Amino acid sequence: MQAALEQIETKIAYLERTTVELSDVVFRQHRDIQTLQAQVNALQERLHAVQAQEAPRTPDQERPPHY
Repeated sequence: MQAALEQIETKIAYLERTTVELSDVVFRQHRDIQTLQAQVNALQERLHAVQAQEAPRTPDQERPPHY
C-alpha cells in the first residue's frame, strides 16, 4: 500500500511540474502573439497611410503582368 501511495504522489508531482511548465509556455506564447499582433497592426497602418498618399495610376503607368 505504501509503494502505491508513493507512486501516486510521484505522478502527481510530475503532473504539477508539467502543468507549471505548460502554463509558462502558454504565457510566453500569449505575450509573443500580442507583440506580433501589434507589429502587424503597425504595418497595416503604414500600408494604409502609404496607399492613401499614393496617386492612382493610369493604365499607361501599370506594369504588364509578366514583370
